[in-house]
Amino acid sequence: MNRRDFVLAAAAGTLATPLLAARTEPGVTDTEILLGQSAVLTGPLSPGALALQGGARIAFEDANAKGIHGRRIKLLALDDAFDPARAQTNYRALVQEHKVFACVLGVGGLPTLAGLPVLREANVPLIAPAGVVDSVRDKTQGSAYYTRASQQREADALVSHFATLGMQKVAVAHIATPGGQEVLGQVQEAITRRGLQFAGSAGVAPDGSNTAEAGKALAAAGAQAVILFLSGPSAAAVMKGVWALGAAPSFYGMSILAGDVTARLLGEQSKGLAVSQVMPYPWDAANADANGYRKACEKAGVPVGYHSYEGYLAGGVVAEALRKAGRDLTRERLHASLRALKMRLGGVDYDFTNGRHTGTQFVELVRVRADGKFVR
Repeated sequence: MNRRDFVLAAAAGTLATPLLAARTEPGVTDTEILLGQSAVLTGPLSPGALALQGGARIAFEDANAKGIHGRRIKLLALDDAFDPARAQTNYRALVQEHKVFACVLGVGGLPTLAGLPVLREANVPLIAPAGVVDSVRDKTQGSAYYTRASQQREADALVSHFATLGMQKVAVAHIATPGGQEVLGQVQEAITRRGLQFAGSAGVAPDGSNTAEAGKALAAAGAQAVILFLSGPSAAAVMKGVWALGAAPSFYGMSILAGDVTARLLGEQSKGLAVSQVMPYPWDAANADANGYRKACEKAGVPVGYHSYEGYLAGGVVAEALRKAGRDLTRERLHASLRALKMRLGGVDYDFTNGRHTGTQFVELVRVRADGKFVR
């Protein structure tokens, strides 16, 4: 095509090349990739989400320093206050108004489900959402990619541990929400599969108003081990209630439980509390990724912990998927890159191939000291 024909084609709007297509993809310019986040960024549930975001921003800065085919990642975050209606409004604004390329680090099953129609309509990937129950994960297949193990995987790991120790009777304290009921069913399934005995359960109101009654029910269950699918303050109150009635089971929190918060509330009484973690140990001095993360946290003023490490590793997965998607970046290319992604980061193997929407099965148990520190 000569210069005259080139100018005429451009004026008529009939000229199309891969480079121009990449430049006009929503959220992508020659120098920037705009990502969006809708999460609970204010209120009592916000600390975990803010820590996730802080860790991801560190990973994005590291990726930006290296460059992603000449572009830098920019994150635009909106607060949904854990409200599904607000989350849907946020996702609509992120996709239609702000023109983000992809979304990351949503928090909660119902907010994620509320945003799903908006994401699907525009073919926008959602990468590394957290706190999403397995039934919602299944509904997001093809749109969302998870960088933490499923709750069923956590339940299986805990029950397998009990079987190894010879514990037979297991009880569960769970948040009295549909998500909590789902986890209760998953634990019961794991107990049945391993031939153990389900001793009973107690549902705890989200505001913790019935922890005394829950403690009584668990004390009467006579369990050797109690699984806690609860927040830190509620878990501490339930444990105190059980002990006050003379029962002394071993307590095991799922990863939703903030062990450091629980330990601060219980002090020396917290000795023996174990928590299943779906992220590797952030204080591992033998792991280069963990060492780099802690140094970056110190520089950025981000607290070191499981939530921020989750964000950091998720950010690394996002950056690698973007690199593998190539310079001519489109949402479909990013989906394809994620579906083909296999990598190791922080000692964790991530594998989204063969239709997996959850890329890791990593779970390990750690103990919580009275000072709130975790030990392997």
